[in-house]
Amino acid sequence: MKLKSGDKAPDINSTDQNGNPVKLADFLGHKVILYFYPKDDTPGCTAEACSLRDGYADLLAKGYKIIGVSADSDNHIRNLPISIIFHSRYY
Repeated sequence: MKLKSGDKAPDINSTDQNGNPVKLADFLGHKVILYFYPKDDTPGCTAEACSLRDGYADLLAKGYKIIGVSADSDNHIRNLPISIIFHSRYY
């Protein structure tokens, strides 16, 4: 399933990088940014992650919740204050 900007997100049920359950349905009524990245530790991933990290406080102040979605099963991004979930179905 390919998603485009503005598409209604499917219900995602997964676990985050810390083993906590994450269900997109739990964020109903919130502004959510789904951050999809194709591969850990690549220049594009790093640039996007740094942008989210640098704007994190501002995004939270505006009421956004951020969920990263990775195709990598062994997630290396642990230094961001956002939930990163593994879900290969959306790539």
